[in-house]
Amino acid sequence: MSEAKNPVPIYHKIALTVKEAAELSNIGMNKIDSMLRQPNCPFVLFVGTKKLVKRKEFEQFISNTLIL
Repeated sequence: MSEAKNPVPIYHKIALTVKEAAELSNIGMNKIDSMLRQPNCPFVLFVGTKKLVKRKEFEQFISNTLIL
């Protein structure tokens, strides 16, 4: 029983994996990973060595700074 019966929808999550952030934003995983590596990235969350994306800050960053 490794998979949850009712997974949490992306819009309810506080932190996303790089893959989930890519699916949400339609930005490639490599581009998101490079954005997370930038100094003072406002939406990166480190859990040990794992990088997660703070969803609300990421959405705000996209709407304020990127032209899609």
